[in-house]
This record gives sequence, structure tokens and C-alpha cells, in this order.
Amino acid sequence: MKRWLNVLVPLLLLAGAAWLRFSVGINDLPLLQELGNLVFDNYQRAQPRPYNAKIPVRIVDIDEASLQQLGQWPWPRTKLAQLVDRLAEAGAAVVVFDILFPEPDRLSPANLQKMLSGQPGAKDMGDLATQMPDPDAALAHSFERMKTVTAFALTPQVGSRKPAVKWGGGAQAGDDPTQFLPNFSGAVPTLAALEATAHGNGCVNFYPDADNTVRRVPLLFSLDGDLYPSLAAEALRVVYGAQNYVIKSSAASGEWKFGGNGGIVAVLIGERIAPTTSEGSVLLYDSGHKQERFVSAWEVMADPDPFQSPAPSPLSQLIQGQIVLVGSSAEVLKDRQVTPVDPVMAGVEVHAQIIEQILGGQFLQRPDWADGAELIYLVVLGVILVVAIRFVGALLSLVLGLAGIGCAVAVSWYGFAHSGYLIDPLYPSLVALVVYISGSLLGYLNTESEKRFVREAMGLYTSPELVDRLTGDRTRLALGGETREITVLFSDIRGFTRIAEDLDPKELTKLVNRFLTPLTRVIRESGGWIDKYMGDSIMAFWNAPEDVAEHPRKAVRAALAMRAELHTLNDMLLSEAQLEGEQPITLGAGIGLNTGHASVGNMGSEQRLAYSAMGDTVNIASRLEGLSRAYGIDIVMGEETARFVQDFALLELDQVRVKGRESPLRIFTVLGDESTAGTHFFLTLSEQHAAMLVAYRQKQWQAARSALQACRQGGPALVALYDVYEQRIAAYEATPPPDDWDGVYTATTKQG
Repeated sequence: MKRWLNVLVPLLLLAGAAWLRFSVGINDLPLLQELGNLVFDNYQRAQPRPYNAKIPVRIVDIDEASLQQLGQWPWPRTKLAQLVDRLAEAGAAVVVFDILFPEPDRLSPANLQKMLSGQPGAKDMGDLATQMPDPDAALAHSFERMKTVTAFALTPQVGSRKPAVKWGGGAQAGDDPTQFLPNFSGAVPTLAALEATAHGNGCVNFYPDADNTVRRVPLLFSLDGDLYPSLAAEALRVVYGAQNYVIKSSAASGEWKFGGNGGIVAVLIGERIAPTTSEGSVLLYDSGHKQERFVSAWEVMADPDPFQSPAPSPLSQLIQGQIVLVGSSAEVLKDRQVTPVDPVMAGVEVHAQIIEQILGGQFLQRPDWADGAELIYLVVLGVILVVAIRFVGALLSLVLGLAGIGCAVAVSWYGFAHSGYLIDPLYPSLVALVVYISGSLLGYLNTESEKRFVREAMGLYTSPELVDRLTGDRTRLALGGETREITVLFSDIRGFTRIAEDLDPKELTKLVNRFLTPLTRVIRESGGWIDKYMGDSIMAFWNAPEDVAEHPRKAVRAALAMRAELHTLNDMLLSEAQLEGEQPITLGAGIGLNTGHASVGNMGSEQRLAYSAMGDTVNIASRLEGLSRAYGIDIVMGEETARFVQDFALLELDQVRVKGRESPLRIFTVLGDESTAGTHFFLTLSEQHAAMLVAYRQKQWQAARSALQACRQGGPALVALYDVYEQRIAAYEATPPPDDWDGVYTATTKQG
């Protein structure tokens, strides 16, 4: 794998993430919004907005206890009128209903007439009903005496009429705000009679996110292009006695668009400025549910004289000067919302929190530099990680990445905790993590590729098994060995010096490689360990470093296969020479095999090691390979190796005493495996060969010569061997050996 991919791929991922973050706002892409919500919700849970009881906002709660005390919902409008009157008497600054009154009271004269229609005496009862006081009129009258804000809901379906507008119109600075606001086509308004006497009229709609959590509450809405305020905004306008709202949008003085369509920046309500999101919403800075905000409606109704002498009642102390929202936390009315801190909050409490935030100046906001800061952080940290992974490695890069992410989280938390800033550390951190993972993964794959290349390359210099053992256990690199029974093989090219004289170095190298390659393959496939190459020679052994069952038999089979491979190679060399009109090269090889105990392990020095074998067994195998020349035989094996292959086509060659060793060696050759051993040809040859050796060792030269002539029928492979014995017989006939001669031949020179 190309190293430049380690840099290019992470940079492309980084560039894509940066482009996405630059071109799309944090609230415009679901992924970005969800990541931001995940962070900011947890911030609010860790540190909710502190509740300040001095901020004049109270909730009169139509709770379960009120329903039990005052009757099931809906209450008669006369009872609600009494509630408004009590709150007025207690000194409420404004009464805000988070309740819709879209239809006349069920006990209104008109509804009673409909209910009595068709009943006996309906006319008299209907006349009586028309003389009864109208509950809606009573509530409207209470609204007229007390600053009151009614509610309406906006819907996507076209409605019968628009809600009443109680304000004089908005003063605008900058772009037309309606293009940024949530737009609706219809409404569910409160009764016109109630709207007419109310001082304000606000929308109760929330704007939950995809997970149904309320995190932002609009201050303004658009209904077919007309501006309408929220319930919270209208409550504040009425309290301050303001006639309109001042809406500051993009393109106003000091405000700039930067791509896109801009948005609303802030809304001035009376004396208070509320910074908003681009769509005119206040971000909910959630305090969670606070029971201190609530007064039960039945307690209000139970206090007949809030200003009884000599001191105000507890109710008047709670209500006086307060913005009072009337709503319900009762389960039966189903006005529940999910907020970042509280999974089940009464909708009226959300409105109350927005009013508290505006009065207390406690806001969450995305500063105008947040997008740029997050983008810079994303790019800088990403580039640092790409460079670090390339030059200092994955571990230190991980430390740098975690440190960068930790700093980002710390800065983000500090901005939230001290200034209410919403700076997202998660998306840039996740991008940095993706950059790190991609770079590390590519680096890992590249490293693995290089390791694989090194292992494969090292496998060409030494055994792949050794490479695997060393990579799996580094302790095996220590100097030292163990004693094991092994079968050792030596092999080299006969007449190599003469061949080398006729070839240039390049041709010679190619020829040696063609010789060694098939022989190496045979050794490896049989479980042998290539110890070393020595020019045209191979040293190998079986049963180390791993156990090899029946290693002498496998070594002998490998030697037979090497003989066959050499014949194939010679045929190829002959064909090639004939095609080119050149003199063919014929390769011959000698193979020595011996089985016994040897010391195997890491040999060499602390600077350089080689896994090898040492000992008498190895030396004898080398001598046997050298003796193959003297006997004109390609395979010579020791007695211990031959003992394991008695069922092969074995012939004893001789008993020989090599230089440097006193005890004689019985040496053998092998003509084939079990299939050859059972043939009539080999059985006859074996019998004649054994007779020749017996006569030779008993100094019966004439009998030995006769047996030898019969053995020559064995074919050209044994011609050189029987020539050796014929020469010896002739020499002993001319100069008889001593009387104590034991038939052992003494090699006068060091072989191999």
C-alpha cells in the first residue's frame, strides 16, 4: 500500500467534514443537530439554570388536587372568572392563560337552549336560560378588569378566522422577519368575546426537535405572512405596557449575512432584549421542574380575602406583582412536554421558563464566532493528527488527539457554564477521531503489508517457520540451543568448478538458482528446515525447530524427490541447449543423509544469529555427501537413517573409516521407496550385491568379481560404484591386505 494514501485519505475525510460543517449550519443537518443536542442536553443536566425565586413568575396550577376540590375539567367560565378576580385582588401583574377557549361555555345561554330543545317545557326553560348570566361574558368582564393574555394555537390547516392582534405591529430592523419564522396556515383562536377584552393574545405552540424534545421556543410566528407573538412574548409586552415588538434581523446595522438567508438576531420586548436563533426562537435554558413556581388553583380559590387585615395572606405574598400563568399539570389534560432536563414537564412551565430567562437575562446562545471556531478547531486538530500519525506514530498521535479533544470539551464546558455559549466540541472531535482511525488503520495496514513483505523476504533467506516463531515469541532470539534427534542432509553440485569456468557470473547465478529452487521446494514440502545455502550447496535438517514425525523417512523421500527434480532439470537444460544450438550442461548432485542427536538453536553472536545445528551427526552427514563422489553414487546415508527405511530399496555401500573418526561407518544408498523394493529387479540386485560384499570382506576376490559382474546388470546408476569395487579387488589381488583386515575401507582424504 502506498504511503501517500496514509496522508491523502485522512485529509480527504477531513476536507469533506470541514466542507460539510462550513456549508451546513449545526441546526440544518440532522446529524449535526443530534450531536449538538447530545452535548448541550448533558451540559444542562450537569448544570441546570439556577432557579431564582425573585424573578416575578408564578404558575397557578389546575392540578389533580384542584380537580378533586373544584370539580372535573372543564370548569364553568364563571369559576375561571372568580379565579381571575382572586388573582387580581392578590395583586398579580398580569394573568396569562395557557388554556384555549375556542368554544362557548357549555352552560352558556346559547348552549343551554340547544340542550333543552325538544324537551317538555323547553320554551319556558329556554326563556329562563336566556335570562341567566352568560359565563363567557363574566369571564370577559374579569379580563377587562385585569391585565390578561389569552391563548391560541396555530395549525397547518386553514382555519375559519385569524386570532385577534392585540399589539400595534412590529418595528423591524433588517430583513423581513416573516421569511425566517415558522409559518402556519390556520389557527384555533379563543372566543372573540374573550379576545376582545383581553389585553394580549399569544400563541402556545412549541417547536420540538425530531426526538420530540423542546429545546427552543419561538417568540414570533407567521400566519399567512402576518406576525403573531408567542404566549411568553405577549405576557412580557402586556406587563411592560409596550405597544409593539422591535425585531432585529440580518442586514440590520451591525448584523451581516454570511451565505444562506440570514435570520432573526434578537427581539426587544418592552425593556428586555431576547437574543434568538435565526428562526426567532429562544433556546430553552432548562432549570428543570421547580415546585416553587406553582400555586394550586384550589388554594387561590380557597382564600376569599387576600388582603385581610392586619397583614396580607400568604397567597398575596406569592402573587403580588407576579406574572401569573394559568395552566395545568394534571395528567388528564395531557399538556406535557419533554425538555433537556425533565422528560415530563407541564407545557405551562416551559412558557414560564422562557419568561424567567428574558427577565433574568439568562440565555443560551450560539455566538456568531462559534461556527468559525469549531471549523478552525476541526481543521487544525485534524491536520495535526494526520502529520503526527505520519511522523510520530499512532500512540503519540492518540495522546495528542485525546489532549486536543479534552481541551475542546473543557473550553466548550467553560463557555456554557460561565457565558451560556453553546460551542459544539463533539462533531469536530468525532471528525478528528475518524481522521485518526483512518490514518492509523491505513498505517496499520501499511505496516502489516511491510511486515508481510519482510516476513516473505526473510522467508527467502531463512525458514518462514523461524520467522513466524520469532515474531510470535521474541525470547527465541536469545543465544542458545537444545539437543534433539535430527536427520541432516547435505547436497551440492558435482563438478561445479568446471561448470563455473564456462559461464559468466549472471548465467552461473541463474543456473544455481534453477538448481536450488526445486530442491528447496522438495525439502520444505517434506517438513525440512533449510539451514543455509553455501554457494551451490544446501544444508537442511528435519525435526527442528518443530517436531517432525518419522523425520528419517521424510528426509529419504525428499532425497529421492530431489533426484527426480534434478533429472527433470537436466531434461530441460538439454532441450534448451538443443534449441539454441549449444553444448548442454548436465548437473549432477551428491546427497548425504545422517540421523542422530545434535545441538540445534540460535548460533552466532549477540550481533548476528543463525538458527542452525552442530555436532557429530552434522559432521558425518557432510562427510557422507563427500563420499558420494568417491563411490559414484548420488545418495549416501548413514546406518541410523537406513534403519528407519528398511522397507525402501536399500543397498549397503561399504564400511568406511573417515578421516578424523576412529569407528567405522556403515553407509548405504537408496534406489527407490517401497514400491521399488518389491520389484523382481531390485530383489535380484540386492541378493547379488549382498553376495558381492560378503565375498569381498572374506577376501574371496574371484567370487567377489563374479558377483560384481552380475551386479553390473543393475543399470548405469551403479556402474561407478562397481568400478570402485573392481579396482579395489584388483589392488588387493596384487597387494593382499593384512591378515587382520576387517573389510573397512579407510578414506585417506577428508571428504566434503
